[in-house]
Amino acid sequence: MDVEDSLSENLSGEEPSVSDSESAVSSCSYEQFHLFDEGLGLVKLVEGEKVYDIIKRKFMMSFERLGVQASVVSIHKHVYLGVKEQARLNSFQIYAKAVENKCGGNANIKYSWFGGSKDDITKIVSYGFGLHEMSQNNGLYGSGVYLTPDSSPLESACNSPVDKDGLRHLLLTRVIMGKSEVVPIGSEQCQPSSEEFDSGMDNLQIPTKYIVWSTHMNTHTLPEYIVSFRAPPSLAGFVRTKRQPCEPTSPWMPFPVLISELSKFLPPQSVSLIRKHHEAHKERKISRNELIQRLRHLAGDRLLIAIIKSFRTKESLCVTNVDLC
Repeated sequence: MDVEDSLSENLSGEEPSVSDSESAVSSCSYEQFHLFDEGLGLVKLVEGEKVYDIIKRKFMMSFERLGVQASVVSIHKHVYLGVKEQARLNSFQIYAKAVENKCGGNANIKYSWFGGSKDDITKIVSYGFGLHEMSQNNGLYGSGVYLTPDSSPLESACNSPVDKDGLRHLLLTRVIMGKSEVVPIGSEQCQPSSEEFDSGMDNLQIPTKYIVWSTHMNTHTLPEYIVSFRAPPSLAGFVRTKRQPCEPTSPWMPFPVLISELSKFLPPQSVSLIRKHHEAHKERKISRNELIQRLRHLAGDRLLIAIIKSFRTKESLCVTNVDLC
């Protein structure tokens, strides 16, 4: 069962409302999170509560599945009690209702993760998403905020640096997806391509990224929980290792040489994108597998194989034998 299904079930299957937040504070024994300013409206959930256990279980299962040793230190709920906060919550509900009506009764609201520094998370909770959060994603899928599905917290955790207390922080937020469209790598979109769509995904069947356009990033999102945890220092490298269980043993081709050869056949814009993806990989922002897929999308297997064959003078080489260092 997904987080959104489980949480919806345990939260009466309804969208959060001002009264929901008020009753949560009055009926449960919460403790203020001392690492954040009190004015943020964060309350600490108690281990053993249904919502706490659901989030922790989902979080830990995802990490353990990839062999990552992590521990949840605390989970905090953002309650919408002040005048400004109530307006923010009401705005989300109004947009959710509008998308629900447009989409035939289903706003397709999902839970998703966003990783950032403690300061990033604090600002998002206080003011919403901004240009800084958009700049973290390299614009590979257009102008917007990139979130990861509730089943993939590790992907967002790679963008969460360790704070002075040795903790990382993830934001679990509701997002109004509505009807999603596939957004290709290298897209320059900053809004839906038509009135038919509300959001974007990198893959409709098995999405790894939810794209919330810059025009929607503070109307279609609602930050709800902060998960603070401890994890190994090099999560990005670990993700790459797990996605590539064995290193290629066939002859390889240095990536800079490959780019040089590709520039003889591809338009400058495509070559520029390939260089951009390669830099993102070297900075551990995308995995080796993601780089390979983007390379294949831009250059095509036929051209890649021909270039690699020419370089290594072999009859058959797989594109995955490219050296990415």
